[in-house]
Amino acid sequence: MMTKEQYIESLRGLNLNLYRFGKKVENVVDDPIVRPSLNSFAETYALAEDPQYEDLMTATSNLTGKKVNRFTHLHQSTDDLIKKVKMQRLLGQKTAACFQRCVGMDAANAVYSTTYETDKECGTKYYDNFVKFWTMIQENDYGVDGAMTDVKGDRGLSPSQQADPDLFLHVVERTPDGVYVTGAKAHQTGYLNSHYVIVMPTISMREGDEDYAISFACPTDEKGITLILGRQSCDTRKTEEFNSIDVGNPTYGGHEVLVIFDRVFIPNDMIFLNGETKFAGMMVERFAGYHRQSYGGCKVGVGDVLIGATATAVEMAGAAKASHVKDKLIEMTHLNETLYACGIACSSQGAPTDAGNYLIDLLLANVCKQNVTRFPYEIARLAQDLAGGLMVTQPSEADYRNPETHDYIEKYLKGVSSVPTEDRMRILRLIENMTMGTAAVGYLPESMHGAGSPQAQRIMIARQSNMGQKKQLAKDIAGVK
Repeated sequence: MMTKEQYIESLRGLNLNLYRFGKKVENVVDDPIVRPSLNSFAETYALAEDPQYEDLMTATSNLTGKKVNRFTHLHQSTDDLIKKVKMQRLLGQKTAACFQRCVGMDAANAVYSTTYETDKECGTKYYDNFVKFWTMIQENDYGVDGAMTDVKGDRGLSPSQQADPDLFLHVVERTPDGVYVTGAKAHQTGYLNSHYVIVMPTISMREGDEDYAISFACPTDEKGITLILGRQSCDTRKTEEFNSIDVGNPTYGGHEVLVIFDRVFIPNDMIFLNGETKFAGMMVERFAGYHRQSYGGCKVGVGDVLIGATATAVEMAGAAKASHVKDKLIEMTHLNETLYACGIACSSQGAPTDAGNYLIDLLLANVCKQNVTRFPYEIARLAQDLAGGLMVTQPSEADYRNPETHDYIEKYLKGVSSVPTEDRMRILRLIENMTMGTAAVGYLPESMHGAGSPQAQRIMIARQSNMGQKKQLAKDIAGVK
């Protein structure tokens, strides 16, 4: 396994074609906007080195028999699924941000089982391709991104019916050695900090969509790939001279990029699905299930930090003993632990796939994510309620450091006399960052839309609810023949 330092140095060898704010980024690793997200990703390596977290952060590979980072592991039991959620909560607690490596782990487990079943029915060699690829990932402890979300264009039309065929990533040319693909993947979390990307279809496919039923892996800096950084609220605070306080979370963060594929060549041995429309839906459903499980861990860990920051803020203001304050903190905790309970529940009820790796209970995973689309927003609302207006009206750090205005701020932003004003400002900025700033992208909008927006979970809940059985239970008890 790589150390944190080895991982960071390995990224310097990538040649990513990244643009942000209208200019090409020559040094992605040290870019002030990107670096906090790299620091979050790097924690997945740092914690794996720490003996106290070894049980959560590492596992024994079923492919090689060697010790691997759990983020490259193919789940072999319900215990693995539970440890995954606990690991994600831990990293959320350590970074208070999106640490980005979950997507690749979830993609790998979905592709592993789907390729096995595709080969079994179609006589293809996708499973062998994937096992070879993923063994290489484990041996090198590479970071992997997962890319599913297409830009979709007209949502009322299938991929092959779009006015512009590139609005869903698709095969534009087939050769004896591989395929060329064109299109884009949106909302890509962790791409800039990964060595490889696994690309998957974004929806179930039908006859006529064969060119869009494509899954493959390639290096993140493959020729023909262009990256455009997504804009986040308050992101330019990271570039200011005085930003230790104002960014809220000075070390960690996340990023999103739009990934454009312009005739990118994919060799045959890196292809995991190529025209088998029947199995595109299986891959999508399984990835979505794994990723919806993930939110019962990562968002809970971030929630732990937000609850702690809120409790600290009310103490600094001298309001901790008020009954309504205590009740709101209890409600925040109740909501957060409910999300965790859902993540643990869908993990404990998992079962093996035909390939041998374990899949979570899909119904409970969708229930987990449906709750995640709601509860973090209420937790954030209560945090803002208790933090007070100073969270968004306090002066800048530059004014705090200015001798002409420092003493005024020091005097008039004081809460409890024993608490340094600067400490109070830091906690309030952290709450602002987590509920409104750059970290909010990875907490609130990601809670809503990550792994599919709310309606996607409701469709799956309806599909998996076994309503016929429920109706029969009622008929049996009521004596209805």
